Parts: sequence; structure tokens; C-alpha cells
Amino acid sequence: MSHIIVSDAEELLDKEYKVLDHGFVRLIDYYGDDSRIVSSARVSYSGTKQLRGDVTLIDYLLRNEHTSPFEQVVFTFHLKMPIFVARQWVRHRTGRMNEISGRYSVMKEEFYTPSRDEFCLQSEDNRQGRGEVIGDDEYKEATKAFEDAYKASYQNYQKLLELGVAKEIARSVLPLGLYTEFYWQMDLHNLLHFLKLRLDGHAQLEIRHYAEVIYDIVKVVCPLTIKAFEKHMIKSKKFTEDEVKAIKETMDVDSLPLDDRSKRIFLEKLK
Repeated sequence: MSHIIVSDAEELLDKEYKVLDHGFVRLIDYYGDDSRIVSSARVSYSGTKQLRGDVTLIDYLLRNEHTSPFEQVVFTFHLKMPIFVARQWVRHRTGRMNEISGRYSVMKEEFYTPSRDEFCLQSEDNRQGRGEVIGDDEYKEATKAFEDAYKASYQNYQKLLELGVAKEIARSVLPLGLYTEFYWQMDLHNLLHFLKLRLDGHAQLEIRHYAEVIYDIVKVVCPLTIKAFEKHMIKSKKFTEDEVKAIKETMDVDSLPLDDRSKRIFLEKLK
């Protein structure tokens, strides 16, 4: 099979999409699209009658968690983000990553400061979340604290380098707000899992901004997959055993606003 080219995706290659104050997302390369997923899946029953069209097949694969065909599509991104965001990023261990090295390179004086409307107080009911936006006076003090800390740390970093201290040691004084860059490659199956987690409202705001840009890029390359992804992974819900029991006991089957096929599938899932 020849290399797949998606004309709209070609226009995205190497285009820099700004994220946060100094960060970006760039699509470096992609391999495959929706048709690659379909072709890969149909190899499994080669020689038999094709019962499903492309849209239906992709929907079926994602709904029933037949994930290997989605692994045939691969994306490579160039990403620039604060170190604290990158530390969350590497929790997705199925990606392949190559990061700028502070052992070999002098790190740039680029640090993250939240925008005015994203500078928030600690949430009162969520230990790892944000509450209301801080007031104007607090904002001025907070941004000054950021600036002072960044300036002092980078000056000390430069002083250490001037003293001849090895770069791999000198970088230790730099804070988590420093920007880093890396290439990141991920197959579509695992990328969808990444997007499901990082688009969620409970994910940290900064990493959500990056996930939103990546989502828009993937949608250009694999629109059918993203449609199924929204249907089965973003807008769907899972239920516990007790919740399923409660649904079965209180549900009026005849009143379900579903066609016969969808109703049958729904009832089979409740068995």
C-alpha cells in the first residue's frame, strides 16, 4: 500500500500552534489515516464478505475496544512546554520521546507565568485543583513573586556556568516553570487514551490547552475516528454493577428513544 497523504493535514505540517505564553505544538509527521485503520482491520477477515462500511467499521472497532487497527496510525509532534507540564506528559509511557538536554545545551531564559484569568486561588474542596481567580492586588504580588524567583534562579544558573560548573549540575537550580522542548511520537490508539484523560475537566488546565490543539490536529487526519472517539470515549458513561441493576429495574424498554438495532445492542450490554 502506498504512503497515505491527507491534503488538509499536509498544510498543518511544521505549522507552529502557540500554547501558553511561550509554548507550542507542531505536527512533524503522520503515518496513516482512517483508511489505514479500515484496511488493517479488514485483513483479519480477508476473503469474506464486507458487512460494514468504513464509518460503521471504525465505530464498531472503537466501541468494542478492538484497538490494534488504531495502532497502525502514528503521529509525531514537536512540543514546547513548562517542565511541570512535561512531567505530567511522561506519565503516558507508551509514547516515544526525545527531549532537549540541559547536559549539552544552555537552557533558554523562558519561564511560564499564568495569564491573568488563569491565576487562581487554591480550591477549597479539591486538593489538586483551582478555585476562583485571584484579586488584582494579589495578582500583582503573585506575578512579581514569579518574576523574582525566575530572575534569581536564572542568574544563579548563569553564575554557575561562569564558574565552570558542569551544565548537568548547574541546571539543578532552574525551576519547574522553565520551558523544555521534545519530539513525541504516539500511535493513535494510545493517543486517544491520552486525549480522553487530558481533555477532561479534571486535568490540569495547562496540559488541557496542549491536548486541545493535538485533538484538532488529529481530527484533520482521522475525522471518522474522532467522531467515534467523541461518541464512545468522551460523551459516553460507565456504570457500576449496582447502577446497572438499578437501570434494569427501573427502565421502560419500550420508551427508549433508540432504533431497533441500537436498542438491541443497549440491552445486550445490560445483560
